[in-house]
Amino acid sequence: MTVENEPGGAATLAAESGYQSYPVAPGYRVNVRSGPGTGYSLVKVLPYNAWVTINCQTTGTTVSGPYGTTAIWDCIGNGQFVSDAYVKTGSDGYVASRCA
Repeated sequence: MTVENEPGGAATLAAESGYQSYPVAPGYRVNVRSGPGTGYSLVKVLPYNAWVTINCQTTGTTVSGPYGTTAIWDCIGNGQFVSDAYVKTGSDGYVASRCA
């Protein structure tokens, strides 16, 4: 998983991994869950101004956030998911491959 506070650092690491990094909504500390839904256990909380690398995406609990209402969840690491409603991907749909 890659979480960076420096946009340049996230872009560099994303390029190396083959995955794209995106900023988390400004002013939010976003919950990272063990699965794609609010019923999964809390793994950690991302800091303000975090960037995340999306490894894959899947459907889960519908969540409303600053970037709309969606059932898409972003896998940012092994057993680490955040709602796409809090990640600025520039799209209302999938921007990465579906999780297997």
